[in-house]
Amino acid sequence: MLYTHLGVEPRIHPDATIAPTAVISGDVRIGAGCQVLHGAVITSEGSPVVLCDDSIVMENALVRASSAHAVHVGAHTLIGPMASIAGADIGEEVFLATGTRIFNGAVVGDRSEVRINAVVHVRTLLPPDTVVPIAWVAVGDPLQILPPDRHEEIWAAQKELDFPGYVFALDRQTPDLMVQLTERYGRSLSRHRTDRRVDHETVDITKDAPPL
Repeated sequence: MLYTHLGVEPRIHPDATIAPTAVISGDVRIGAGCQVLHGAVITSEGSPVVLCDDSIVMENALVRASSAHAVHVGAHTLIGPMASIAGADIGEEVFLATGTRIFNGAVVGDRSEVRINAVVHVRTLLPPDTVVPIAWVAVGDPLQILPPDRHEEIWAAQKELDFPGYVFALDRQTPDLMVQLTERYGRSLSRHRTDRRVDHETVDITKDAPPL
């Protein structure tokens, strides 16, 4: 299913394959040879999403840009089932395993592997060829990769990265933080009210855009 969002339609290379139950919304460009499987959601929320040639988005994965953070996924990258990318830059030949979470402002270098249920936190830089083990947490720049039972060390690094400030422009100490967050974010998401479903026809992106 393809939708316009903020007046922009997805642009999908005719050599890509989109499952009938996948959702592609807004300013999304999908390159040649890409495969987007059942239940996957690729959505632009004000910034573009680019999926370069021969990449795969598997079942029920989520790839989401935000108004402040675009998404770029390099060629020959695999995004596993139920994985989630929010406003991050993913390199070429990257493997994101089942259930991985990549947060806003993160950069995952070429040929890296983020294994099952691992997390790459906001504003974290993974150099090329990095491996994040199963269920571990990558955090910060310079990078730390820590097991989930070392919560205090993860939190010490994570606190400095300031998730609510960086993603939502809100002070963590605000007494009514969640009230402000949900109201502000809700107003942004309400822009989907004007989305319009478009025919499930592919458009050759090479006709009106530079190469991916």
